[in-house]
Amino acid sequence: MRERSKSLRRIIFYVVVAAFVIIAGFPVYWMLTTAFGAQSDLYSGNQTPYPQLGNIGLLLESLADLPLARWMSNSFLIAGGTTIVSLCLGTLAGYALSRFRFVGRGLVSGAMLVTQVLPEALILIPLYGIFVTLGLLNSLWGLVIANAGFALPVAAFIIMSAVDGVPVELEEAARIDNCPRLSILTSIIVPVISPSIAAAAVITFFSAWNEYLLAATFLLDQERWPASVGLASFIGQYETPLAGVMGAALLFCIPAIVFFLIVQRRIVAGLTTGAVKG
Repeated sequence: MRERSKSLRRIIFYVVVAAFVIIAGFPVYWMLTTAFGAQSDLYSGNQTPYPQLGNIGLLLESLADLPLARWMSNSFLIAGGTTIVSLCLGTLAGYALSRFRFVGRGLVSGAMLVTQVLPEALILIPLYGIFVTLGLLNSLWGLVIANAGFALPVAAFIIMSAVDGVPVELEEAARIDNCPRLSILTSIIVPVISPSIAAAAVITFFSAWNEYLLAATFLLDQERWPASVGLASFIGQYETPLAGVMGAALLFCIPAIVFFLIVQRRIVAGLTTGAVKG
């Protein structure tokens, strides 16, 4: 009876997992079949259930006149810059919140949490005024700063939770040898919490890579658009070239997937550490 119950639970588990895989994978499947489908078939309802690789010429032709390389490079610059800034500042902030006891520590933590509650649209107008005053409008680096402002609290909290799990004795032993605090952080703490840093990097990178609202508001020139804004520009008033949109979307997904595959081994450990200590 017990073995039968275990088998039933295992079957239910695999059915649920398979359902989630199908739900998650269907958009990618639909993008493939649409990207390699003929535009006339897409609107007439005669779309085939498999990618028509013979239409790759039509796909390339529809993408040839678009500055996809420029949009992708802008996305790389924005996402990469946001990730580097957020991790550098987030590591310092997370370490300080974990190891130092100072007046207002709880207030700082609470303020960082509040920034995650507020939607971007709520502060868009005052942020636009700040960008105009500082001359950051239509600047990729200005967008990096704005994205880092939203991503920094998340990175700081993940790293703070990871530092909480590092024994203080490691730092005390290093201080006995007159090791500076910054060297302790970079030589001892950072290698130990590298899985959490990788998890924070993935979250930050994906957040900046997919960000649309700030980019569409602050970047005025088409050559400065990231891929997220460029894809939205495909949508027309009377017609949308679905094959071109899906083809560009596939290209837009590839770098994010590659980045995830590179750091996936460290992600689960990093998020687990943050969940346990947070």
